Amino acid sequence: MSIVGPRMISPGEADKYGKWKMNLLTVKPGITGMWQISGRSDVTYAERVRLDMQYIRNYSFWLDLMILFRTIPAVIKGRGAY
Repeated sequence: MSIVGPRMISPGEADKYGKWKMNLLTVKPGITGMWQISGRSDVTYAERVRLDMQYIRNYSFWLDLMILFRTIPAVIKGRGAY
């Protein structure tokens, strides 16, 4: 597990990712990521998959840094955390 990355998924959930499943399995899951800073439980499952794929395709040190900085306000505000 890494600090920043896509959300971890269960084996049964992997089938919901369809053709994107192999992309997701090539990276380590993270404690925080695009899903966390984008609304957590307020985000639909399809949007979660899209955010994970967006992160994998656009990965960079700067994207990780941006996610880390945006995680702090997201956690404090608690939006989507239920």
